[in-house]
Amino acid sequence: MPIIEVTLAEGRTPAQLRALIHELTEGARRALDAPIPSIRVILRETPPTHFAAGDVTLEERRAHGTET
Repeated sequence: MPIIEVTLAEGRTPAQLRALIHELTEGARRALDAPIPSIRVILRETPPTHFAAGDVTLEERRAHGTET
């Protein structure tokens, strides 16, 4: 039973999150020949104030127009 865990910053639409779940499920099915009912996908959304790279939070990057 594959378990795919993804952590991403908040801000995606429900449709985008649903599309991500679908694509991850299909990728695991193709790569591992895993039956779809056995594939688990867990999405964890993190507030932009709790997501940082290089000591700068995503919120700070957005505020300064330097989001990448």
